[in-house]
Amino acid sequence: MLVEDDVWVTVRYRLYDAQGDEVEPGERELTYMQGGYGAVFEDIERALAGHEIGFTTSVRLEPEDSFGDYEPQLVRLVPRVRLPAELEVGMTFEGVPGDEDEDEGLYIVTDFTDEVAVLDGNHPLAGMALRFDLEVVDVRAASNEEVAAERASAAAAESDEEDDEGGEIAFGGDGDRDEDDDEAGGANEDRAAPGHRRLH
Repeated sequence: MLVEDDVWVTVRYRLYDAQGDEVEPGERELTYMQGGYGAVFEDIERALAGHEIGFTTSVRLEPEDSFGDYEPQLVRLVPRVRLPAELEVGMTFEGVPGDEDEDEGLYIVTDFTDEVAVLDGNHPLAGMALRFDLEVVDVRAASNEEVAAERASAAAAESDEEDDEGGEIAFGGDGDRDEDDDEAGGANEDRAAPGHRRLH
């Protein structure tokens, strides 16, 4: 079976930066439905389309094609008293605690003192050129019910992004099935590094 729209695709991948250094340790697997549902970046779907199990390739993505440019204005200094006593670097929050005017995007704690904490609303891989080394390890047909569910999920995610003025998705975004993707622990939810634009 070939990689085509509305089939489940399992890929094994390694992620590198522009210098060829590993962004994540080791090899990972991701299962997603092909067809532009937002679980992987469009360039990756295009690279895999029409191929079968065993196909390998490398895909280089510039920031504008993956997690976007780094935006300094998304870095916030937050009084320490607004945050939990048991604070750790890597914890994530939906929005900036104590600031109702801020958007509801995810903010990750990157540093803190007894007085303030640094919260960064950029994706951890924002501003980075990336290379994905990919291998197709499984392709299987999806049922009509699975396709319908994926379409509904993608439509809901798109609606949410429009309400939030456009959020980013990861190679391993809302639509992924990557059970090992637990990079940065958080106060609310773990934030996947490679792939939610959340490998979209």
